[in-house]
Amino acid sequence: MALNFNQYANEGRAFLKAYTKHMGFGPDQDKAGRILTATLHSLRDIIPFEESLQLIAQLPMFLKAVYVNGWTMRRRPDRIKHMEEFIQMVREHDGVAAVNDFGYEDDLAEKYIQLTFMFLRKNISLGELEDVRDALPKDLKHMIYSNLMF
Repeated sequence: MALNFNQYANEGRAFLKAYTKHMGFGPDQDKAGRILTATLHSLRDIIPFEESLQLIAQLPMFLKAVYVNGWTMRRRPDRIKHMEEFIQMVREHDGVAAVNDFGYEDDLAEKYIQLTFMFLRKNISLGELEDVRDALPKDLKHMIYSNLMF
């Protein structure tokens, strides 16, 4: 199998452009990339390893790279039970840009997280999203559940 890195790069650029538009960020693809990465990394940190593998099997190559970048598989999933804790984790993954990307209100961060899962639905089957949702704590299920129908 030949690897076509130009194709992956083109798909990644098109995805990021569409995601940026979906999020309503105008031309700010850097912000979109940071929020997408922080959300995926936070999800990966709270779902079981096996579920992560099933999830990334459905992702396009460029999103697989985003998902696994910096991943250490030796740790157990973090014990996050509430949306506020998940938002804090997303902010931590976003680093110093979090204040600019999410502001100070959790409502905006939660909106961006839900919009991200809504957009990812285009690349992930309904069944896999249900599996991911089932692996989440009760108070986090809504961030995927409310978006399954889109």
